[in-house]
Amino acid sequence: MIRRRGAVRAAAASLGLGASLICSPMWAADAPTPPATVQLASVALPIVVDGRLINYIFVTVKLDLAPGADGSAVRAKEPFFRDALVRAGHRAPFTLATDYMHVDTGRVRAEVLNDAVAIVGRGVVRNVEIVKQAPQHTLGRPSTASTSRSPELIP
Repeated sequence: MIRRRGAVRAAAASLGLGASLICSPMWAADAPTPPATVQLASVALPIVVDGRLINYIFVTVKLDLAPGADGSAVRAKEPFFRDALVRAGHRAPFTLATDYMHVDTGRVRAEVLNDAVAIVGRGVVRNVEIVKQAPQHTLGRPSTASTSRSPELIP
């Protein structure tokens, strides 16, 4: 094995090529670097219906950063993103009227993008993606029948 490497290097040297060109791919320097992303740890968001807590959805969010953004600085602010999302979810739950097993992804994305301006500055977070939604309890779909209750008790 060592003889073979030495023979390859000797052949490359005789051709006028550096050994580093043979050992490393030439296209590696030309490849664009992928945009930086930061994945937040799961956050439990409440599902509230008629003032009652019926479920929690554990949501994992990924932040796509703008080119040139400092990923480590954004990663250091992860607790602030998670705190802001939990506070927003308790202030106005991201409950869907048609499904108690998922959150309203559009509202979650908008909330995180809005909070990102205050947390890391304008233009740092380019996009927000909901990577995973895992419900704490498996519930059926909400019923479409009217469930209005009478204020009086009938024995």
